[in-house]
Amino acid sequence: MAETTGVLKTEKAIAFVKYSFEKALSRRLKLFRISSPIAVMENTGLNDELNGVERPVSFNTKWGNGSLAVIVHSLAKWKRLRLKEIGVKPGRGLLTDMRALRPEEDYSPIHSIYVDQWDWEKRIHPKYRTISYLRNVVHNIYGALKETEHRLCLEFPEITPLLPKSLRFIHAEELLQTYPDLTPKQRETAIAKKYGAVFINGIGAVLSSGEAHDGRAPDYDDWSTVNEEGSTGLNGDLILWSPVLNNAIEISSMGIRVDPAALQRQLHIRGCIEKSAYPFHRMLLQGKLPQSIGGGIGQSRLCMFMLRKTHIGEVQASIWPSGERERLASMGVHLL
Repeated sequence: MAETTGVLKTEKAIAFVKYSFEKALSRRLKLFRISSPIAVMENTGLNDELNGVERPVSFNTKWGNGSLAVIVHSLAKWKRLRLKEIGVKPGRGLLTDMRALRPEEDYSPIHSIYVDQWDWEKRIHPKYRTISYLRNVVHNIYGALKETEHRLCLEFPEITPLLPKSLRFIHAEELLQTYPDLTPKQRETAIAKKYGAVFINGIGAVLSSGEAHDGRAPDYDDWSTVNEEGSTGLNGDLILWSPVLNNAIEISSMGIRVDPAALQRQLHIRGCIEKSAYPFHRMLLQGKLPQSIGGGIGQSRLCMFMLRKTHIGEVQASIWPSGERERLASMGVHLL
């Protein structure tokens, strides 16, 4: 009976976190809810290629004439097209639940092949393609996180606040110079542990080490434009420190999206200029898509952090390696 009660309480807390955060985020960023697909046709160029090497789940349809449909990795590009189709005005944006399958995802306490996140996209005026505007949006997202944690702690007094008062910003090159002997993930761990919450800017561009901090597809985030501060990139990752895991958790990947010049440049950098023939890419290069900023915020990861859980399976129902449920149950960790 105790286990059942625990599961029910966890489910209630999950619902509370999701409702509270979505409400706070929508208010702060002026977003409205829309419906979204779980699959798109492969030849449209709409699916997110993540690091550019992950293969999506694909399937045939009765009417596809040989073309495959693919389960989305995220809705990074689909949302931008939807801004145009709906006719969203600058300063407003959209928010949707994204459900995806990423079968090549590495298994770990914070990784699952099932991905659930809030995908959001906001139309902006071209003059806001700046690092200062990006930081303003990140501050609003962090404010929504703080607001959610505050409400959660009032509703569930056994949970105590963890988020620091302010968020630290750092460029990937500065992070490299600070921890030159560490790997990118080790750098993230070190900086997150030091500050509690950090936004790492400029992810995707090659650093002075000759390597990028992490991979980024060339056709959504702008990671190659030199911003007004002289550094490269208008994107980044929001990372929190979890003392429960004694590790860093990436909560959000986001950025100001490529304009035609940045898309052309990044396709050349990645050696995939042939993608400019896809319908989405043609529209963007022809200036037919609105300028925007957007990203994804992990729902299960946020719940995991907020509820102080040690495994993502405690806040989402997924599939796991053989024997994993039994092994974790023996450690007192019960997966949904």
